Amino acid sequence: MNEVELTLEKLSTRVTELRREWFSKEPFHYLVIDDVLTGDFAEAILQAYPPPEAGGWDNTTYLHQRHKSSRTKDFLLPIEKFFALTASPEFRRLMSEITGIPQLLADPDLTGGGLHQISCGGFLDVHVDYNFHPKTKLHRRLNLLVYLNKDWKAEYQGCLELWDMAARRQLENIAPVFNRGVIFETNEISYHGHPQPLKTPPQLTRKSLAIYYYTAEREAAAVAPEHNTLYQQTTGASGYVKTALAGAQAALERVRTSGVEGLSSNLLKRSLRRIKGLPPENK
Repeated sequence: MNEVELTLEKLSTRVTELRREWFSKEPFHYLVIDDVLTGDFAEAILQAYPPPEAGGWDNTTYLHQRHKSSRTKDFLLPIEKFFALTASPEFRRLMSEITGIPQLLADPDLTGGGLHQISCGGFLDVHVDYNFHPKTKLHRRLNLLVYLNKDWKAEYQGCLELWDMAARRQLENIAPVFNRGVIFETNEISYHGHPQPLKTPPQLTRKSLAIYYYTAEREAAAVAPEHNTLYQQTTGASGYVKTALAGAQAALERVRTSGVEGLSSNLLKRSLRRIKGLPPENK
């Protein structure tokens, strides 16, 4: 069998155990799976992972994220195989068996997903994700993250934090270590992020792969008005400082690409939505 078939077989043998673990978590369901891929497959993906200086990365800065690069196309073969695997009917069926969410759909465009690479000083504030796909308007239901970081040290920060924001309580602090998978449901309370800025050596980045799953239908009680990503500050006064610095950097980037008029128009639109009590526009 090849690495894709071996990975499917490996996960298939653990469905009962993983399902039990999934449903034991509250207030939202999640799961941490070490050695989620076969060792050879994970190694091949890491070797094919493009460095920061390679072309094709989107390095856009936003108010609540900084030094984060993403890429959704032009992958080498091992990475192509990974995204083909996670989009396959067989893999989606396994995800449905584990999570109890039927008829999961993949996103061929990898909107918001794909490869994520964070460099020193980078962060992503705690948030809940957009709830409808911006183009297809399918319901977003499930996130799968796979980390590719060998010899990760605690002092590097960059852990994935899961939060119960109703209780202002951190649920998990998950180190992004090599071949570790994390699955969690996407709903209005599944807050997550890595808000602590990375403290890695300059040449070392935090590498991950991200896949998001959707469904055509969702229980009416769980459907909220359409919104973009919603952020929460969890790092105190220092969090507001880092967010302000990211916002300033983002503004400079927008002026370079869209001019002052484009930046002003965007800020006005956001301000009007906030005044009206509307959530961020999903686009």
